[in-house]
Amino acid sequence: MSEKSGIVILGIFAADTAYKAKRLPHMAETLMGSGFTLGPGGKGSNQAVAAAKAGGKVTFISRVGNDPFGEMALAAYAAAGVKANVMKMDGVSSGAAFIFVDEVTGDNAIIVAPGASGLIGVEDVDANRAEIESAAIFMTQLEQPLEAAMHGLSMAKRAGATTIFNPAPARAIPDSIYGLCDFIVPNEVEAAELVGHAIESDEQVRAAGRALVERGAKAAIITLGARGAFYYTEGQCEFVPAFSAGSVIDTTGAGDAFLGGFATAISEGRAPIDAVRFGSATAAIAVTRPGTAPAMPSRAEIDTLLCSA
Repeated sequence: MSEKSGIVILGIFAADTAYKAKRLPHMAETLMGSGFTLGPGGKGSNQAVAAAKAGGKVTFISRVGNDPFGEMALAAYAAAGVKANVMKMDGVSSGAAFIFVDEVTGDNAIIVAPGASGLIGVEDVDANRAEIESAAIFMTQLEQPLEAAMHGLSMAKRAGATTIFNPAPARAIPDSIYGLCDFIVPNEVEAAELVGHAIESDEQVRAAGRALVERGAKAAIITLGARGAFYYTEGQCEFVPAFSAGSVIDTTGAGDAFLGGFATAISEGRAPIDAVRFGSATAAIAVTRPGTAPAMPSRAEIDTLLCSA
């Protein structure tokens, strides 16, 4: 059997329409914004671009509409060096997302309409069996149907790939999914949804990581925004501080940047805690720029930040 290599990511594409303003409007209220950007997005799509720009060999599995947003997606993958195993569909639009960006803090709130990507199913996973079974890393999220994510994780796990599961957006998941995860990587909100308690104090973070591993995941990584990230596995737990790469402009793609960088580092054989640092550096650079996929840093930028830290 040939040696496994590369990263396969299953997820959605959504065109990001991002609006910068002081706050969200109330119902029936109109507010003037201070900025707007349009660009490629979607969690899986962003993670694929981030991983490729960080140096990974990446294949992305998804669906888009046969429309201008779909063309935007394919152009973004070509520019980043992502192999796009993406089905173009007639009669259904590509996904799109409304993103509010706080003009002061850069924090965000998002509404996603997945469009064609919402039709991703187990058949998309089966059609890419050869890619998944030969990959070193398989990563997915929850913006596409749960059944497709679980089928992909199960297929990859049986084939001996390292599996990374980003349980986002936050929702209830079956207990059977934890045993399919080498790494489960929620943010604070998602971790709180999964474990049923707040994720505020360091002890609450530790308890959440422990709970996720006790349910069957080999390791848990909880991303904590400006506080960094927390890594937990049997016999090891560690807080990894966030890096600073400049003023924070837009946090929208931070988690996706982290995951893309982390996946690339794991695919290169780095120890998990070193991969967490690599992912954190990737995210630190991304948040200094507007947008999601366009904000993802190059490998040279990541290496420079790591060397200077």
